[in-house]
Amino acid sequence: MAVPDTDATRRVEPAPAAAEDPSLSPAEGHVEHMHSPVPTVVHHRPPAPEKIDQVDRAPRGVKLAKISQTGDRMFRALATTAGLAIVLLVLFIGIFLLALALPSLQANQDNFLTSRNWTVSGTELAFGIAGLFWTTVLSSVLALAMSVPVAVGVALCLTQYLHKRASGPVSFVVDLLAAVPSIIFGLWGLTVLGPFLAPGAEWVASKIGWIPLFSENIDPKGSVFVAAVVLAIMILPIVTAISRDVFAQTPRDHIEAALSLGATRWEVVRTAVLPYGRSGVISASMLGLGRALGETIAVMIILSTPAPGTPFSPSIFAGGETFASKIANNAAEFDTPSKTGAFIAAGLVLFIVTFAVNATARVIADRGGAKS
Repeated sequence: MAVPDTDATRRVEPAPAAAEDPSLSPAEGHVEHMHSPVPTVVHHRPPAPEKIDQVDRAPRGVKLAKISQTGDRMFRALATTAGLAIVLLVLFIGIFLLALALPSLQANQDNFLTSRNWTVSGTELAFGIAGLFWTTVLSSVLALAMSVPVAVGVALCLTQYLHKRASGPVSFVVDLLAAVPSIIFGLWGLTVLGPFLAPGAEWVASKIGWIPLFSENIDPKGSVFVAAVVLAIMILPIVTAISRDVFAQTPRDHIEAALSLGATRWEVVRTAVLPYGRSGVISASMLGLGRALGETIAVMIILSTPAPGTPFSPSIFAGGETFASKIANNAAEFDTPSKTGAFIAAGLVLFIVTFAVNATARVIADRGGAKS
């Protein structure tokens, strides 16, 4: 059916220019409904952009630094070497002591662990460490029992009660005790502390002397009790410093939570600070015990050596010898391999005991860190 040619409807014929460019001409046969003549809007497509090489657009003159792992490898090698050197050094010391002590132990005519006899003169070897072990352990444990409560109290006072302006100088004074030489402590204990404690030792022995540990076998020159007091003063800075650092790391949220519930200062210490620092205090005590076990000069000066043939006394007011003092007192008599091996055997036992104490402290510290 033909569409009439009217003003409202007309067929748009393509223009000559539009015929040459198909993109600008309307579709042929398109019918446009118009009420009035309106100029046609022609849309021109922009030309397609030319492809630019991405390499040419990259900024020039910027060079990335070449990453090298040489420093990391060198540091790892040095750290590993240092760790292995410490382990090998400990193994070397143990093997060295065992190699020198083994011939004397094989030639020993007495029980090494239960005998209190010590005869190494000439060709006769009959020695034991029972007396040395008792005096060493007794003086060290007694020193630990006296120093730990004081050290914990000082650490709590420095971290929880004193102001920071006052805790700094007090901490410095406590740490200065670790810088005092052992021989100074020994001379002070022999000349000042021993005579000062003698009346108190006599009074205690007169009251509870029926207990073997406090018997009246009092040595006026230097007793295990005086040596224990000196050892307690010597290990006090170690236990105090470690306990202070542990208590200072108590989470502030725990302390504020206890205070918000109406807890007093002591209740905060008992419920928040002490539980958090328990493992640190135990490890510090074990390290202090290891320090007391190996002390030589101060104990050698203070303790009076019993005469040969003197009956053994377990009292803390009697004299005696520790492993360290025994070896130090007889170091000038190492003239034969057999005699030297006997004293080295005693040193081997001290080495094992000290190593076990320090290893226990390390295990306790690791477990406490994992729990916290």
